Amino acid sequence: MSSAAQDVRTVKSLVPARMDRLPWTKFHWMVIVGLGVSWILDGLEIQIVASAGYQGTLHMSSAQVGIAGTVYLVGQVVGALVFGRLSDRLGRRKLFILTLAIYLLGSGIAGLSPNMIFFFVFRFIAGTGIGGEYAAINSAIDELIPSHYRGRVDIAINGTYWGGAALGAVANIFLLNPAIFAENWGWRIGFFIGPLLGLAIIFLRRHIPESPRWLMTHGREADAEATVDDIEARVRADGHTLDAVAESRAIEVTPTGSITFGRLAHVFFREYPKRTIVGLTMMITQSFLYNAIFFTYALALQNFYGVDKSQTAFYFFPFAVGNLLGPLILGRLFDTWGRRKMILLTYGGSGLILAASAALFQANALNALTQAIFWSAAFFLASAGASSAYLTVSEIFPLEVRSQAISYFFAIAQIAGAVAPALFGALIGDGQSRGPITGGYFLGAGIMIVGGLVTFLLGVDAERKSLEAITQPLSMVGRTDSAERQRGGR
Repeated sequence: MSSAAQDVRTVKSLVPARMDRLPWTKFHWMVIVGLGVSWILDGLEIQIVASAGYQGTLHMSSAQVGIAGTVYLVGQVVGALVFGRLSDRLGRRKLFILTLAIYLLGSGIAGLSPNMIFFFVFRFIAGTGIGGEYAAINSAIDELIPSHYRGRVDIAINGTYWGGAALGAVANIFLLNPAIFAENWGWRIGFFIGPLLGLAIIFLRRHIPESPRWLMTHGREADAEATVDDIEARVRADGHTLDAVAESRAIEVTPTGSITFGRLAHVFFREYPKRTIVGLTMMITQSFLYNAIFFTYALALQNFYGVDKSQTAFYFFPFAVGNLLGPLILGRLFDTWGRRKMILLTYGGSGLILAASAALFQANALNALTQAIFWSAAFFLASAGASSAYLTVSEIFPLEVRSQAISYFFAIAQIAGAVAPALFGALIGDGQSRGPITGGYFLGAGIMIVGGLVTFLLGVDAERKSLEAITQPLSMVGRTDSAERQRGGR
């Protein structure tokens, strides 16, 4: 559907409208399975590494085990920044295959580590792969999934991180049992689980096409049309009838080249300052809360409730299940009830539950089980909200910088969230006083409530809207440079 004089390279395209009018089909399930596995792998990685089963084999101190986790997180930040920019420049498909391959290499070889330094190097490499996945995958999912389903799909996929964490916890029960596996082999096998899953997925990803939207805005309109034609042929083969798309829904674009950092800064701080505040607020607040609780929950159970270290894993399961079910159950409401309302409910609701549990904790009215139940309830809501942070950042910035927006906001959130474990660990101390950590729990609750309020007041009503209707592409002909100011951020 292109019509333009080749000398100005302007095209009139129905690609976005054609993609958004598609019914749900096997093609979309393939996208979910092929791209959604990334978060399962990340959750699996984190939980296996958190077990520190390699500590004795590699002769590492507790501090060095902590450094191993930091190295992985630093790798994620670097990977997100590098591969996020490449995803916007070279395409989603090339990057989501490359980043998965890097993860497979890094994690698999880490399982063969003969010493600590070797282990650190390949943990960093595995982290870069997963970090790159966050940027490329969220962009690809949102650009391939029809607008009516985009919210629930993106949120559910991001929430599957906790399915991976649960799988890792179950695997560790067996892998780290010396009666089943020798100490030098159990943890190594754990590092091979992710790559084995990834090998199967990387072949599936070869059948997932490049984003037609990306092709359309990068001078490859013929390829974009051919890709949509192929997708529609698959849909019709499944027995669906597709209505014609009115020409009035076409958009005109003049393909862009690489976006400079100056142009990127202009988008963030001059064109969409409110959206930048929303994105940063959502990403930082959820990262702070998750890192604060996730990395210190075992310590709190041990110091305040007398739970044996070997038993803390059992309290992790309701926590993980709550985190997994929240996005799966609540995701649909982000498409029907609305983004801003649901973000206020999930962020604000989780903050209120945490505040209530903090008050009961200080009054010594909880035991280990009821504390775990409160955390599970809070993160049932918080997990859906945290998943929506990636969706929000992906939707509210132009297509040509979508991956970079995700990568920058993710990196800033990771850096800010890294403060939380050290802070909450210090507040827990030796467990002699509940006052300091109670204040920490109230702080976390307040931060989440603020995140919900900021998004509700400044956010965007993006439910069931085309990505191009939410945010005009930079390449769109007749684009309004001050779009946010004219729409009041909405």
